[in-house]
This record gives sequence, C-alpha cells and structure tokens, in this order.
Amino acid sequence: MKDLMGRAIMDFYLHKSAEDIVTETTVSDVDYLAVSYFFRDFNEMPAIEQKALELANGKVLDVGAAAGAHSLYLQNERNLEVFAIDISPLSVEVCKLRGIKNAVCANLLELENENYDTLLLLMNGTGIFQNFSKLDLYLEKLNSLLVNGGQVLIDGTDIIYMYGQEDGPVVPEDYYYGEVDYFISYKNEDEDSFEMLYLDFYNLKLAAERNGFRAEKVMDDDFSYLARLVKIA
Repeated sequence: MKDLMGRAIMDFYLHKSAEDIVTETTVSDVDYLAVSYFFRDFNEMPAIEQKALELANGKVLDVGAAAGAHSLYLQNERNLEVFAIDISPLSVEVCKLRGIKNAVCANLLELENENYDTLLLLMNGTGIFQNFSKLDLYLEKLNSLLVNGGQVLIDGTDIIYMYGQEDGPVVPEDYYYGEVDYFISYKNEDEDSFEMLYLDFYNLKLAAERNGFRAEKVMDDDFSYLARLVKIA
C-alpha cells in the first residue's frame, strides 16, 4: 500500500505544512486538496458534517477517520466513546498522536463481533462502497455492527449534475453514473487510484431498506446530503 494520503497527513502533522494532494477522477479534471482540510475543527466543517456530529450518540465507530477531526470532536467535546478506523497506517498513527484513545488500522469489512450505537461515514461516506454492485455487501456489514435501533450517519453526493454539460461526460449506459475511478498523487513522487461511489439518496434508501434499515434524508446541501439509516430490530 502506497499510503499517499497518510504520508501527506503525517507531513502536515509533523511540519504544519505539506504540499497539496493532487486529485483527478474519470468525470473531473485535476484538482488540488489542501492537507490542512483534514485538520479542520468543528466550526470549519460543512453543515452536513456538523449535523452528523450533533446526531451521533452512544458508542461511535468513525469509519475512514483520516486525521481524526470528527473523532476528536466527539471524544473531547461530546464526551462519547469513539473508535476511529482507517486503512491508512500513517493516518491512524496521526490519530493516536493527536490524542484519540481508540484508533486502529482496519478494513471495515474485516471487523467482527463489534456493536456500536452510531457508525459515522463522512466526506462522501458512500465512497467506501466502491461501486454499485457492492452496496448490499457493505450495508449488510454495517447492519451487523450495530445494536438494534443503532444508526448509520452517512453523507453522499449525487453527481448527475456533472453529466450533460458542454464538453462534459455522457451518462454511461452500462454502469451506474456515480461509479468513478479516483486518482491521487503527492509530491509528484507517486500515484495511487481506487474506486469511489457517489450515490444518490434514492438508491441508497432502496439498498438500505432491503438490508434491514429505515432510511431518512436528514438534510440537503446543493447536490450533497446527509442520511440516517436506523437498524430495525
């Protein structure tokens, strides 16, 4: 694993500066992500993230914690029991260095015999599903990690608005339009890529309901949304 994201996060933590992460997808041009964004405090977070942190309760699992911005707020300001996981070893090390009590390098699908009241998946949380065909696989796993009545707080973006524009991509006919390949590079040294799913709420709701959840849209922000999936006993 190249762990480019983790390298950038560790550089920023150690030196308070880092080169931007360069990003590109199959439906968008090159863009630049400031590493400082992963270290934002509550007041700097988008309204969707703030709302999710306000709704979190009980024992919380922060999936894809990165530098731990959400976990730190819930642990230090909300006094909740928080467990942060990420597949990036260096990001998890930064979480620990920043004071998160429970931070582990782990893949969500490999977790077993755990029960939480809240599962938190933010910063396009639906991206972790990778592609449309894996929706049931991931939602079944999320359901298994919750107590009865527990909740998943997840955000997503419907990128249909990116299609049909002049010189823009054409809506694909042979796969779901929210499936994209995501490319990142750091310090012009290396490049990594992975699958990312941008999922509209309608399809998230359908998949959630067939996997034992009641789904509701908590809020909208342009084309992004926050959803709450409640495990049905």
